[in-house]
Amino acid sequence: MAKAHTNARTTVKRLPEKARTDIQTLHAVLDAGRVAHVGVVDHGQPIVIPVAYARDRDTVLIHGSTASRMFKLLESGSPACITVTVLDGLVLARSLFESSMNYRCAMVLGTSTRLTGQAEFDALQVITEHLMPGRWDHARQPSPKELKATMTLSLPLTEFSIKISEGPPDDFEGDLDSREGKTIWAGQIPIYEQLGVPIPDQFVPQGTPIPDYVAAWKH
Repeated sequence: MAKAHTNARTTVKRLPEKARTDIQTLHAVLDAGRVAHVGVVDHGQPIVIPVAYARDRDTVLIHGSTASRMFKLLESGSPACITVTVLDGLVLARSLFESSMNYRCAMVLGTSTRLTGQAEFDALQVITEHLMPGRWDHARQPSPKELKATMTLSLPLTEFSIKISEGPPDDFEGDLDSREGKTIWAGQIPIYEQLGVPIPDQFVPQGTPIPDYVAAWKH
């Protein structure tokens, strides 16, 4: 199992009390998300692109087109930053300055390794099952042509930073005690992700039941 690697690049300096350093919390944040924002530098210009991802033990897996500029950079060994954020709520304080959000955020730094052969095939299954549990065995799997057009990368979870914000607003005492402050509503607005009712496309025969594995999806 990977160990926490804290250094000058990953130490949380702003509100350090919100920092976490254990690998279990990192895994939990990555497992809760579905979209990662991947940042690299191309000829001095930072670019950040959202991608689907999955955690596989102590690595992060991402995949994209072999024609992608970003994936070519990652394959060549360009340093990368992968960030996953789960938004849990809005925090309404009595002042705009103290109003904020509750969130879980993980940032992973490092260089990627391209996967090929069976390792790539297995990684694509992990990504599919993270995004759509049960789907791998109920859809056509990648063809050789599709695999040739796909680049799958792995990045180790060895250098990372975690920050979690939770709880009610932290108002200034002056706002709590003032006449104006006593008239302002403050608190938390939770944000939940919810899956809607599945909608079949026009080619599904009428009356076809929703598969059990789809009906069982909850998030």
